[in-house]
Amino acid sequence: MENETGNIFDGGSENRQFVFDRGVQGCIHSCPELMECVNVVGFLPLLDSGIYRYDAETLMADECRFTRFPDGSWEWPLWQWKGAVVREGGCVYGKFFAGKAGFISREWWPDFCNWRRSKNAAPEEGTIEDVILSTLREHGSMIARELRAACDFTGKNMRSKFDGYVGRLQMAARIVTEDFVYPVDKHGREYGFGWSLLTTPESLLGREACVCERSPEESYERMMAHLARLLPEATEAQLKKLIK
Repeated sequence: MENETGNIFDGGSENRQFVFDRGVQGCIHSCPELMECVNVVGFLPLLDSGIYRYDAETLMADECRFTRFPDGSWEWPLWQWKGAVVREGGCVYGKFFAGKAGFISREWWPDFCNWRRSKNAAPEEGTIEDVILSTLREHGSMIARELRAACDFTGKNMRSKFDGYVGRLQMAARIVTEDFVYPVDKHGREYGFGWSLLTTPESLLGREACVCERSPEESYERMMAHLARLLPEATEAQLKKLIK
């Protein structure tokens, strides 16, 4: 993986930083490279983050970008790699960044979880959020549409309401995506954009990964300092939007 200087990583440091401020673009050509990127940068939005060139889509090489073919079919390696990155890369995926999806490395998850949960108390017993979480814990993991049905969100316009609750629980670091499940055609080929297989971070990573020895404020300052080093051209307001 290379940038205009020949390497996408700053050399000379044990804690390598991904270079987002040197015009890096089109440097990721494979799923393993995407995994490496996530584990080095710690936080990586999937699509446009509002910060110049700070998202996985921008970092994809040309051959890995979304392509639609004349017959109406399409190919999008980045989208197809999401599940493998979570399964094999040891990271977490969900709608974490101002309601937008992205990856967080296992290294940074305890701090992120610590801070977000401090600002979003556990749902009170009997609330809709509590029912959703309890149902998910009971089953271990569920496809989003199955979880929606199990929680009786089956009427007209109920899907968007349910998605809103799940989105808020993801922002609160209480629900994550474990994998993606795809329908299969009569030839045994997967197709479509897939369904999110949801779970709790405790189930995916273990309870110890959701515990942090630092105070929430210390976790917040640590994340902000890391992002400021990673994205020197980003404003403080932009960085706060990602973390808060």
